[in-house]
Order: sequence, then structure tokens, then C-alpha cells
Amino acid sequence: MNGDELAGVVDLFGGLTRAELHDALAELAFKRGEDFDRDAADEDVAAALRAYALVAVEAADERVLVPGPVAFPELPERASDLPHIMDVEPRDVPRDDLASAVRSRLEDEAADADPGSDRARYLVDVTYDAEAWAPVDLGDVRASLTED
Repeated sequence: MNGDELAGVVDLFGGLTRAELHDALAELAFKRGEDFDRDAADEDVAAALRAYALVAVEAADERVLVPGPVAFPELPERASDLPHIMDVEPRDVPRDDLASAVRSRLEDEAADADPGSDRARYLVDVTYDAEAWAPVDLGDVRASLTED
């Protein structure tokens, strides 16, 4: 499943823990008559996190995944029934918490990225998306990613 589809699933609830997301993906697989491959789901989630299609945030004393700044959430086939199937209350993650989470992660990645590398250029793009997505100024992070 691609990052936008994963973002669509978590967006149905405002955010999901990783276990809840696994349950949702297992339900989707069942509804489609497919087998749920937990390892493949973990790889898809990891890719979505790396791409910033999903962001992990601490909210109400639990770590939840929310649609990230580069996501264009889309519902996978048969996903619209998930809120009626799953016993998960909708979450409302404050925008300031999202801003803090993405800033922290981008700062960590910027510290390890080689300025001018493909990853650094990608992260620069993410900083612009993040500024439109949450109340955060990432000019300093951008500068650290483009230093020569």
C-alpha cells in the first residue's frame, strides 16, 4: 500500500497507533479476500514514514501515526467502512504537536544528511510542505540542508 493510501486510512480516524493501523490493514485485506502480510505492511509504513507521508506524534500519552506533510490522503478500496468496523475513537491531534514532531524529525535527519545529496534535496522540499501543513518555520533546517 502506498503512503497516500496509508495516510487515507489514518486520516479516517485523525490518527492511529501502529497496532490500530495493522488492525485496519488486516480488516481491509479480509474485506478484499486477501491475506494480510504484516511484514509487507511494516515495510509500507516504514517507507511512508521515511517519505513524510506519515508522521509519528505523541498524542494523549500514546504514539500515533497521522497523515504527513507530503501526503495526499486517498482511501483504498473498501476503507470507508473501517470507522464502523473498528472500535477506535477519532483523534484530534493539535497542529502544534504536529509541528513539533516534524521539526524534531527534520532536525535529526538534517544533522545526518550530506548537504546537496538527493536526501537533503528531498528534505528541503519536505520543509516547504511542512510549513504549509503545520505552524512551523523550518528556514534554519533548510539552511543546514543546503550548506556547502
